[in-house]
Amino acid sequence: MAHSLLRTLRATTPAFGAWLTLPSVHTARQIALAGRTSGLSWVCIDCEHGLTALVPGVAETIAAVTSLPPSSGDPAGTQNPSVLVRVPAPGLEHSGPSTSHQIKHALDAGAHGIIVPMVANADIARQIALDARFPPLGRRGFGSPYTHQIWGVDASEYRSTKANEEVIVCVQIENLQAVDNLEAIAQTQGVDVLFIGPFDLSLAMGYPTPNPEPHPEVEKVIQRIKDVAHQYQKKVAFYCTSGDSAKKRAEQGFDIINVQSDVGSLTEGLRRDLAAACGAEVKSEAKGGY
Repeated sequence: MAHSLLRTLRATTPAFGAWLTLPSVHTARQIALAGRTSGLSWVCIDCEHGLTALVPGVAETIAAVTSLPPSSGDPAGTQNPSVLVRVPAPGLEHSGPSTSHQIKHALDAGAHGIIVPMVANADIARQIALDARFPPLGRRGFGSPYTHQIWGVDASEYRSTKANEEVIVCVQIENLQAVDNLEAIAQTQGVDVLFIGPFDLSLAMGYPTPNPEPHPEVEKVIQRIKDVAHQYQKKVAFYCTSGDSAKKRAEQGFDIINVQSDVGSLTEGLRRDLAAACGAEVKSEAKGGY
């Protein structure tokens, strides 16, 4: 059976997810546990702006999420969310080979997909896709004794089928170079998802970060990215920071949508409950990051 995010995408329904920035396997496990019967298709371990390291860190977090025991609402344990990893190195022209070994670390740790930030052009996108697939579709090296265990298959099946058919490759569109090269990136073989980063895209265009919505000029570019992605049969993802925003993006036709982060859930939940305890109105505060 395919992993949760892939099943959701194949069903052509919005795939809602959560962002993990805290370096805690217990936090990651609790978020996955809370969301797996509430529409959570995936989680992303953020190694770019979050505090979890690739090695050690990602492998332990993936194991914590994927090893959740069956529940009464999910006796077969099939609703555990898929795990994506955002690698720290950007896909810029000067970034060199660093993205390649980071993709290897993330996938060997058992990730169901990778997100590469700041991808600038189609050639870089092609290199990323090659790094994420075994031959003959790519150049990923084979040898981890652990990866297939996370996926619940034997090593042969993982190498010959699961990895090349089910690993999801996401490239982030969040700088002016990517916008200029959008059509070429969208046509890159092996790239599955164009992931819009509204914070950096806004800054690159000379506008403030979304609060909560992007500037109208940024929004025009966001909608263009969505349309171009779909034109070339790619999925399009968007980073939201609330359920209301995520619902809006789902209604607009975005395929993969972040709903909230671990830090956001903690702070917003505590702020809401403290306000209720004090009989006060909940005050919305501008977010300084994820």
